Amino acid sequence: MLDLEVVPERSLGNEQWEFALGMPLAQAISILQKHCRNIKNVQVLYSEQLPLSHDLILNLTQDGIKLLFDATNQRLKVIEVYDLSKVKLKYCGVHFNSQAIAPTIEQIDQSFGATHPGVYNAVEQLFHLNFRGLSFSFQLDSWNEAPKYEIPHGAMVKRMHIYTGNNLQETRAPVMPLACFLGNIYAECVDVVRDQAGPLGLKLRLLTAGCGPGAMADSKVRSIEKSISFGDSCQDVLGALGSPHKVFYKSEDKMKIHSPSPHKQVPSKCNDYFFNYFTLGVDILFDSTTHLVKKFVLHTNFPGHYNFNIYHRCDFKIPIVIKKEGSDSQTEECILTTYSKWDQIQELFGHPMEKPVVLHRSSSANNTNPFGSTFCFGLQRMIFEVMQNNHIASVTLYGAPRTTGQPRPGSSSSSH
Repeated sequence: MLDLEVVPERSLGNEQWEFALGMPLAQAISILQKHCRNIKNVQVLYSEQLPLSHDLILNLTQDGIKLLFDATNQRLKVIEVYDLSKVKLKYCGVHFNSQAIAPTIEQIDQSFGATHPGVYNAVEQLFHLNFRGLSFSFQLDSWNEAPKYEIPHGAMVKRMHIYTGNNLQETRAPVMPLACFLGNIYAECVDVVRDQAGPLGLKLRLLTAGCGPGAMADSKVRSIEKSISFGDSCQDVLGALGSPHKVFYKSEDKMKIHSPSPHKQVPSKCNDYFFNYFTLGVDILFDSTTHLVKKFVLHTNFPGHYNFNIYHRCDFKIPIVIKKEGSDSQTEECILTTYSKWDQIQELFGHPMEKPVVLHRSSSANNTNPFGSTFCFGLQRMIFEVMQNNHIASVTLYGAPRTTGQPRPGSSSSSH
């Protein structure tokens, strides 16, 4: 049985780990994976068709705890303990719930002090006692007529919530705590820079906590802007973003059959390679010969995708150029985001796209993929990978095509 410390408006945890409000989803899952011997039977709950309409939930069924993450920014919004019989809880080092201590209204008053009256919800048949960043719900099944303000003696806590602010219904996920940076940089937003023909590169607004010596080094979060373009060198990228979390060498190009002349491509002795920046939600592909940037991949990290939880969500904005109706020369610009749906994008262009390339992914261990295939559509030197629920799984950006006699680092086949 877990023995956990409750910190109102902040966290639930112990000396080994802590679920902190504002924590990214990936960090919470990393904690669960690291402590899988003690924390077992975890469910991931989300809406398959409407993933942005409902919170993404990690349900620790063995421990009676739910972690509710904001569907948009994927940061921890609410911690709910829905079965207090499965966990020990303490506040300021003193237990108020355990096998020996029942979480009655008297015990809660003793541990926390009642600052104002509770609120009765007749529909739920629950009495809610609210503190700032913390609320308790008491079961009143045995009372025929609930009192207006006072919680009856002996009433037991049925649920507990930890959140930010004064109102559970209006709470939002806070900004990421300093303790969650762990030396990484995170992308607040990523803007695609482009001209009339297509994308030119990325402008990233990055968040970082100081990494210098001393106690004050991590006392605040800093925001910085960096730009990366097609044709930048490895050194340029390392100088802007630091070392990648992983370097991945491409073993083969399964999509080259879709290029104009796949049989004419001369095999390279070296393989192109990716810099994987997992906390940015971005991959950067380098040419194996020139070592210059030739491709960017932006990941949306929607649940139900094969790569879910490998990358943090990339909150991107992509300008696209659309010709105005009845005019061959006049254009207008629209902005696509991480949350745009593919049917909305097709409506902007006013005509159906060409048939997609179907992308099958499978595990090398069991050759299965429970989430099904995705579909890839090409558009203005970009490839949109679309999930079966119409949301975008990733966007691949390409540089300008090679011109005769002038090799360009941005050239590539339509590989992903």
